[in-house]
Amino acid sequence: MQKGALTVSLLPSFAIQWLVPRLSSFNSAYPGIDVRIQAVDRQEDKLADDVDVAIFYGRGNWPGLRVEKLYAEYLLPVCSPMLLTGEKALKTPADLAKHTLLHDASRRDWQTYTRQLGLNHINVQQGPIFSHSAMVLQAAIHGQGVALANNVMAQSEIEAGRLVCPFNDVLVSKNAFLSGLS
Repeated sequence: MQKGALTVSLLPSFAIQWLVPRLSSFNSAYPGIDVRIQAVDRQEDKLADDVDVAIFYGRGNWPGLRVEKLYAEYLLPVCSPMLLTGEKALKTPADLAKHTLLHDASRRDWQTYTRQLGLNHINVQQGPIFSHSAMVLQAAIHGQGVALANNVMAQSEIEAGRLVCPFNDVLVSKNAFLSGLS
């Protein structure tokens, strides 16, 4: 660590949705430390020589690293409050069949979620695909469909009222957000 500086490496979406909104609090508590944020798309790029701490996403199986769980992950459906009213109001998980599903690049989560609820009639292949989960959340905020969002990433948007969770059925993930040091 460079004196008076802290370099944090993490995924871009996590930086946007979680770290950046909390920087003011950190800066108030530690005014003498300049934070440097390195957003990287690949996990293996996170621990470069100039990185003090990395935030990883996964199951914690990185040989040679000390990792500590920051947040467990579960996935929950989220949408704009405007999708809760009107002719196609989203009231139950079965109502997902009447709405556009928003996907991140993997596209697996909706299939797992609907299968868990016995909703095999829902076409989980329909809907746009976004390369970063922050884009998925923005599409949901703007009423473009329903996202299956990570609890940590969606938290501030739910608290602000820009997103709502239309029902309580969640998908428990084996992944987590972890801090890592070499």
